[in-house]
Amino acid sequence: MPDGLYPTATAEFARKRRDLTPEHEAAFQAFSKTVFAEGALPAKVKQLIAVAVAHVTQCPYCIKGHTKAALRHGASQQELMEAIWVAAEMRAGAAYAHSALALEEMAKAATPKDT
Repeated sequence: MPDGLYPTATAEFARKRRDLTPEHEAAFQAFSKTVFAEGALPAKVKQLIAVAVAHVTQCPYCIKGHTKAALRHGASQQELMEAIWVAAEMRAGAAYAHSALALEEMAKAATPKDT
């Protein structure tokens, strides 16, 4: 990432992760391969889901990697943007839904206390 906030993902970082914890790295890679394999959901759909989730979790590496993977699996730019809009709505929807917590506290604060 050229903005300086995140280091650029490099082969050196990948090698370091693998060297430090090879069993964990192998397990993660196997899990990832299994999760994104063709199944009840086509690989393209899984990558579109990953792009949406990556936007909600705000992982720049995941956004870039899964966008590239979705394109490789035949996703269109329009499909990618729609997936991103779904993520945006879900993120905003969560804030809207969670406002019930604040409203509940406001109601409690407005209720006269027993003395």
